[in-house]
Amino acid sequence: MGVVTDIRSRSRSAKLAAGASCEQAGRSGKRNVSLFWRIFSLNAAGLVVATALLLGPVTVSTPVLAGEALVLLVGLAALLAGNAVVLRIGLTPLHRLGRAMSTADLLVPGTRPEVSGPAEAAQLIATYNTMLDRLQAERAAGAGRALEAQERERHRIARELHDEVGQTLTAVLLQLKRVADRVPGDLREEVTLAQEATRAGLDEIRRIARRLRPGVLEELGLASALRSLAAEFTHHGLNVQHQIPGDLPPLAPEVELVLYRVAQEGLTNTARHSAADRAALTLRPLPPSEGGGVELLVRDNGTGLGTAAEGAGIRGMRERALLIGADIHVQPAPQGGTDVRLRIPAPPGDRFADRTGDSP
Repeated sequence: MGVVTDIRSRSRSAKLAAGASCEQAGRSGKRNVSLFWRIFSLNAAGLVVATALLLGPVTVSTPVLAGEALVLLVGLAALLAGNAVVLRIGLTPLHRLGRAMSTADLLVPGTRPEVSGPAEAAQLIATYNTMLDRLQAERAAGAGRALEAQERERHRIARELHDEVGQTLTAVLLQLKRVADRVPGDLREEVTLAQEATRAGLDEIRRIARRLRPGVLEELGLASALRSLAAEFTHHGLNVQHQIPGDLPPLAPEVELVLYRVAQEGLTNTARHSAADRAALTLRPLPPSEGGGVELLVRDNGTGLGTAAEGAGIRGMRERALLIGADIHVQPAPQGGTDVRLRIPAPPGDRFADRTGDSP
């Protein structure tokens, strides 16, 4: 499938990004004074000033005069304010890191917290970014192996359904046809019903086998496979329209498989959960002004996402998108319903983005 090779290249990219983060953290550590020295310097300055006043001509009367008390209170307030400012500046990056950690999701790549602040905070943020990059790369590699094994198992089950169960039902159907020609008239209707039930079961087995192993994707290509998928989901109560150009730019096999599976899962969710009567399946190349690549959009006019948590289907789509470095967004549609938008960037180092600009 080529998934493992893609994951390895992305892992190397993650390591390079981690190295850059560490280098940036090192530069930040040299440029910024540590939190310890900031607090120590402020406290030392206050103590030095207090000692200088005690050794100098300044005295405190007994009882303390109003002017002397005012000077002491002003000095105490200045020292406390300085400490508060230093601590606020030093702890703000840690608060930002805490918010990033509480919202981090390995299946939803987002921006990393900025490496800034005192040396200790900058080093901690850089270490967290490096750890997150490593975990994300390891998660993608593990998901790649799991999905590759899943696809092999899908192929095996589809082959057994088609070759064994399908052939058995075909033989039963032929036998029933021969029996129907010899049975008495009062039993012919029952045999005919058995034939229809067997034929319906055979069609269902073939449909399940096609969904498990999209042979049309391997034989006719992505565009034909998506058109066939849209026709398959067009049934009573749901009309699926498609807009898929025939001159798509070249895509890797694993990218085509991810596009097909995301479209399949999106339409499955529409048919089962959205109560929609219309859906649209759109695949388009992105112009160079948008970074190149391709974008898949599955849109319906159903009830929308609501407040329900993401199910296994959406999580599976996110894992597949993560494998090929794509961005996926599941959000409300502009006029109601749900949008599933998968955006695959152009492969680095080739002319993919330029080719997409020539497509209609």
